[in-house]
Amino acid sequence: MSMLKVGDKLPEFKLTATVDIDISKAFTEITHASYPGKWLILFFWPKDFTFVCPTEIVAFNELNAKFKESNAVLLGGSTDSEFVHRAWRQYNEDLRDLSFPMLSDIKHELCNNLGILDNDAGVAQRATFIIDPEGLIRFNMVTDLSVGRNPEEVLRILHALQDGGLCPCNWQKGQQTINLAEVA
Repeated sequence: MSMLKVGDKLPEFKLTATVDIDISKAFTEITHASYPGKWLILFFWPKDFTFVCPTEIVAFNELNAKFKESNAVLLGGSTDSEFVHRAWRQYNEDLRDLSFPMLSDIKHELCNNLGILDNDAGVAQRATFIIDPEGLIRFNMVTDLSVGRNPEEVLRILHALQDGGLCPCNWQKGQQTINLAEVA
C-alpha cells in the first residue's frame, strides 16, 4: 500500500500505549478519536533499543510543551509491543519521564493503513504526520531509516498550518505571511 497523502483521512485505529514506567499505570488505550478538537503529531520510529530513535524521541519530548500550547497532541510509536516500550523507558534514562504516549502497533495495522511499513525491514518507517482536528492529514514526511528528523521543523510546520496564510520559506510563528494584494 502506498503512503497516505495530504488531504487523506487518518485511518481509524485502537492501540495500546505506554504512558508510564510504573506497571500499575503503564498502559492505556488510544484511538483515532481520543483527542477531539486537537491537532495530532503522529511520529513513528523503526525500533526501540536503537541509536537514532531515542535522539528524536528526546527532541520531540523537549518540545512537547510547545506542541501542547499549540493545541496539538504528540503521539510517538513503533511496531514494538507496549512491554518493549516500557522496558526501553526503564533502561534508557532519557526516556523515563516522557510526557507523551508511545503507541504499540505490534500487529502493524496502523503502519500498513498509513502506508509506512518498511517492507524489507518489517518495521515502521521514520514517518511523521500532522493531522488537523477534523482528522485530515495536512503534512507527512518519511526519512531513511538511518536519518533522524527535526522536531523543531515539525513544530514550525504545525504553526504554519494553523496560521492559515501563505507561509514563505523559513517562515516562523509571528512573522508576516504573503499578502497577495501586495505581490500582484
